[in-house]
Amino acid sequence: MRLSYTPRYWCDIGEGHRFPMSKYERVRDRLVGEGSVLPDDLVEPEPATDDLLRLVHTDDYLERLSAGQLSDREIRRLGFPWSRALVQRARCAVAGTLAAARCALETGASANLAGGTHHAFPDHGEAFCTLNDMAVTIRVLRRERRVRRVAIVDCDVHQGNANAEIFDGDDDTLTFSMHGAGNYPLFKKTSDIDIELPKGAGDGEFMAALDSVVPGMLDRFKPDLVLYQAGVDPHEDDRLGTLALTIDGLAARDRFVFDACRHVGVPVVSTMGGGYGRRLETTIEAHCNTIRVLKDVFEG
Repeated sequence: MRLSYTPRYWCDIGEGHRFPMSKYERVRDRLVGEGSVLPDDLVEPEPATDDLLRLVHTDDYLERLSAGQLSDREIRRLGFPWSRALVQRARCAVAGTLAAARCALETGASANLAGGTHHAFPDHGEAFCTLNDMAVTIRVLRRERRVRRVAIVDCDVHQGNANAEIFDGDDDTLTFSMHGAGNYPLFKKTSDIDIELPKGAGDGEFMAALDSVVPGMLDRFKPDLVLYQAGVDPHEDDRLGTLALTIDGLAARDRFVFDACRHVGVPVVSTMGGGYGRRLETTIEAHCNTIRVLKDVFEG
């Protein structure tokens, strides 16, 4: 199984920033160090070009983002200080998900050790999401006539608001988001299927809700590809989460999604999504579990 990774997923955002930028390298290092992933399994993506990004993002946004001309308000909304390395990072994350999707269409499953930027809108970024890897991937694969129907399964604690807006009215893209009620974003967009769970829902309520939707959704919609946003911020110790899942509950969530995809024979791509644990070690372990489970389901 080939996975997308590059050291350029890291960039300097300053000391003390609440976004755990080091998690990308540390997830890679742990997976390779324990033998779950071989070094040769990792494919380094080149930055996505404007030609690809324009399938989702506006010329004005791309030009100002690349030139460092975002307004102070836009920078605050994005949550990152601007730098050329930040732009490069975002372009690489898009390319990483696209490369993983191409691999998945050939082999059944793949993952990007970054991505899941479901808050990046065509004309702006927000909440640590600069460019929308999932939306660009869908548009590129359609242009290449590799897919028609695509389902986004978003299990991050925050609603995938940008994906909901970008694909509003697109009958060939199904957007499903299961997230915490009352959490960011304050004003939700409307996905094809939204499930809001109460604060402190826990493993049992989360899994029951997932079971009530995902198998039937995949069976009815019959996608050519599933893009899975596997944010680990539903964890009970996450600073930005509310759903109180355990480490084992997150792994069970991942297994359920991957098993459901394999059962109906649809390729799946996992993207990393959010994770802001009070202990970085917990976030690293949760992200690693996603890849371990993916490999177990499709290679075990």
